[in-house]
Parts: sequence; structure tokens; C-alpha cells
Amino acid sequence: MMRDQATFEPTKSRVTQPKFWGALPARWNSDVDDTLVCCHVRQETHDVKSFFFKAPDERAFVFEPGQFITLELDIDGEPVNRCYTISSAPTRPHTISITVKRVPGGKVSNWLHDNVVAGARVRVLGPSGEFTCARHPARKFLFLSAGSGITPLMSMSRAHHELGDDADIVFVHSARTPDDIIFARELDLIASNHANFRTAFVCERVGARTNWPGITGFLSLPLLKLIAPDYLDREVFTCGPAPYMQAVRNLLDEGGFDRKHYHEESFSFETIAEVASQLTTAHVADAIAADSQFVETSDFAPAPADTTYMVAFAKSRREIECGSGEHVLDAAKKAGVRLPSSCTQGMCGTCKVKLVSGEVAMKHAGGIRQREIDQGMVLLCCSKPLSDLVVDK
Repeated sequence: MMRDQATFEPTKSRVTQPKFWGALPARWNSDVDDTLVCCHVRQETHDVKSFFFKAPDERAFVFEPGQFITLELDIDGEPVNRCYTISSAPTRPHTISITVKRVPGGKVSNWLHDNVVAGARVRVLGPSGEFTCARHPARKFLFLSAGSGITPLMSMSRAHHELGDDADIVFVHSARTPDDIIFARELDLIASNHANFRTAFVCERVGARTNWPGITGFLSLPLLKLIAPDYLDREVFTCGPAPYMQAVRNLLDEGGFDRKHYHEESFSFETIAEVASQLTTAHVADAIAADSQFVETSDFAPAPADTTYMVAFAKSRREIECGSGEHVLDAAKKAGVRLPSSCTQGMCGTCKVKLVSGEVAMKHAGGIRQREIDQGMVLLCCSKPLSDLVVDK
């Protein structure tokens, strides 16, 4: 029996295909559209989640692997800014992700874990940051991370993997237990696809996995020499809690590593606060004194309180007024100038910018190094103007 010919005619799909199935969309710009929509949440470990975001108009994200974004949140009626490293790779430009560990007592991390679901909207600033392998090309890399400090190095690893760039990378990650290793399966997959990508996991203790075949204990110079005998020839990128990064610097110095090939990223302020809360004042003082590059206080005397100066932002072409007794970041926020910031206490380094001209009185708490100050960098959150300023922002 013959059927009606119309039965065999193709019909239009009732499903609207995503706009990004085709040409790459225009670039997302947080200065123009600062709101992103959460499109997926993935549980990575028992206390770590990855949050994936897309732009409402399907714009593409352009960034360098290792950079961060700043979330502008409203938590219980209080505006809170917090920086998180991008964990996704720029090779997948239609979405952007952050990976967040739930910190006990952490205001922002707990709020994100409890409230952000698919469909939630958040205001975002960035991307920003200079901690990226894209600016330091090398034949061989050594990635050293601890805890959720794995995120920027994961972005770099994903980028190399997805570009088919079989770079010589040794990735050493430290965690409390094997169950706390973030991205363990994906790192194993990358290693299986690329002969020159090698991983080593160092766990403080075995936890619930009595059959853990990996390394237990802490990273040390003898252990590093076993994992990467040629570490002196590698470009090193490190991210993790402050005590971990201090330990890494110490062991590399002991091994004679050239610090010109060393790069590190400060942890999120929330994690810094968590670590600091577990230390005594004496411990903190000893840690700062042991590393003079983190200590700097301006010798300039502040100008009279009634002096008003002009602050020009070179890239955005904005100008604001700032009193001599006011921090530049506070004045910028009052004037509606959106700038990356997080701790507002001179600790995290998020608001670090180049001062093109002018002078400031800056009193920070370790968020900037002396060599950066010598290069003209300042932290806007703890800088008060001593003259008219031009900022490279």
C-alpha cells in the first residue's frame, strides 16, 4: 500500500539549536554586559563544585589560561566581591567555569555552593591576571599545586590538551587525601592522550582509600627530584595556600632553581583568611619576616585631609575625584568605576595596577612584592593619592 508522499518529507525540528553552533559569536565584555547565567553545576569532590556560566546573548569568552574573574555578589544585603581563577580553557569559548571549594565558615564559598544553580545570574568582572603560561612560553613546564590551587594549572593543562600541543608538562598536585584530588580522572585522561604530560599526586594521608597506590606525605626536594629530575630546566607555575607556596619557594631555592623561571598565583582571599585564622599572630609575623619581598610600607606622609586630586583611568578614559584621605578604590567605586577587587585590605593583590604617573601613600599587607612596586605597580585598595594620578586601567 502506498503512503501519502507528504509523510516522507522532512519536517523542521521543533528544537531551536544553540546560536553557537556555527560562527564564533562576538566577544563578551564585562564593561558592556556584566551578567552571566549559570548553565551547569558539577560536583567534583565531596566539598568542591565547578560552576559553568554563559553570556545571555551567547557571546564568546576570551582569556588566557590561568586568569581569574571577579564575582560581584549580594549576600544577605551586603555587596561582596570575590576572585576565582577560571578553571575552563579558552579553547572552549562559549562557557566559562570556576571551581570552588567549600571553606568552613567561608561566606562566599558556602553561599555559592548553597545558592548557585542552573539559571542563576551573577555579576562578573574580568577576566584579569598575569599568571599564565601564555606569557611565558617554554619547552618544558612544571606545574605545582595544592588543594583548589589546582584551578589555574588545570586551565593551562586543558588548553594544551585541547590544542593538541604535546608540551612536556609534569603536573604535581598535593591534596589531603586521594578523595580530595580535584580533576583526578581528567588529569589521567590527559596523561593517557599525551605522552609528554605526566602527573604525580602527593596525599598527606590515605583517608578512606586503604589501597591508595600513590605517594603519601608532603612534597620535598628529594621527592621532586624523583618526580621531575630535570626540574631546574623547567618553567615553574605554582598555586596553593600561602604556606604551601612558601614551602615550594624554599625547596626550589635549596635546589638552586633560578627564580626568573618561577611564577606563582596568590590564593583566593577566602582561603587566605581560612589559613590565617589557624595561625597565631606570631606565626603570621614570622612568615612575613621570613619573606621580605612581601613587606613594603610607603614612607610618604599623607597630604592634608582636605586636598582633592584627580585620578584618570587611561584605558577606560574615566576621571574621578579622590580625597587625600581616601583610598583610590573606594573613590572609584563611589564614582561607578568597576575595578577588580576582593579583600580590600592589601592582601590578595586583585586590585594591582600600573601607576603611569603620580604618587600614592600605600600601606599593604603582603599583596604586592617589592619588585612590583619598583616597576610602578600599586594596590588601589590601600593607596591614598599624594598628587593627581594616571592609572593604566
